Amino acid sequence: MIDLHCHMLHGIDDGAHDLATALAMARVAAEDDIEVTACTPHIYPGLYENATENIRAAVEAFRNAVVEAGIPLELTFGADIQIVPELLMGLRRGTHPTLHGSRYFLFEPPHHTVPVRFAETLFDTLAAGYIPIITHPERLTWLDDDHYDWFLSAAADGAWIQLTAGAVTGDFGRRARYWSERMLDDGIVHILATDSHDPEFRPPILSAGRDAAAQWVGAEEAQRLVEDRPRAVLEDQPAGNIVPPPAQRGDAPGSRRAKQRRGWFSRLFSDPEKA
Repeated sequence: MIDLHCHMLHGIDDGAHDLATALAMARVAAEDDIEVTACTPHIYPGLYENATENIRAAVEAFRNAVVEAGIPLELTFGADIQIVPELLMGLRRGTHPTLHGSRYFLFEPPHHTVPVRFAETLFDTLAAGYIPIITHPERLTWLDDDHYDWFLSAAADGAWIQLTAGAVTGDFGRRARYWSERMLDDGIVHILATDSHDPEFRPPILSAGRDAAAQWVGAEEAQRLVEDRPRAVLEDQPAGNIVPPPAQRGDAPGSRRAKQRRGWFSRLFSDPEKA
């Protein structure tokens, strides 16, 4: 399995606080049969002033420590990037890292405040050739029936949806589990990731989330969530070459509404006579 969202680097954000904790997380990941972990610290101006160069340096140092500890885990990096006005500029300049240098990047909405330019920011990055992976929408406190359509539209227009493995298993409470199951049922989920911050309370475990997701999407699609699509991201494959989630294939119980959803991006470039 491949984990594309993990706060394993120590002393760089609110994840691992020291090297011992980071190594403990790496051991948990390896024991869970995770082969590759993307270290993705927050980029949050005014709070976590991370950028590509310091993240790369931290990963290189941590990679050496993992090898010395004999932990069979490969590492790469990206960042959990907050919605900020300079996001696209940072991607273009290379100060905001994509995942493994690919066209895919983690796009983090604010947890407690409805973002003002959510759709516009997604549009800007998609139009520029990047593919935003929206992180943990099921855990956003502002997610409700009115805002749920935002994510249906985003997925229909080419953005990816990433659920937290622990949310699918219920570790984040009934509310997060409800939204996780609804998104899985609607067939709009592209990947699962751990979003791990420590080895005990938020450990880097994917297998339990994969097994829980399989109850909604089947074992084959659940494996795509943790292996096939994450590997395609690392290989920087075009989205058109990757098996889409069930909504785009019409295979999910709730997929008809999700498949027929036409968001702001597709409407903008559609034939006006067919709109």
